[in-house]
Amino acid sequence: MNKFRKKPVVVEAYQTHEELIIQTLEGPLKASPGDWVITGINGEKYPCKPDIFQKTYEPFEAGAWC
Repeated sequence: MNKFRKKPVVVEAYQTHEELIIQTLEGPLKASPGDWVITGINGEKYPCKPDIFQKTYEPFEAGAWC
């Protein structure tokens, strides 16, 4: 089996302070207070639990990549 690494991709996200229903490609999903709502590279939205978000994403500064 081959191994692969995700390409670096910049996404937009915000942390919600209230319960939301997010329309995702898989249908509606609930985002709880404290969850992150991520907008993917094709404009799709999905919720992400804070612990997974912290393990997967880091802040990005424009101009950081050459």
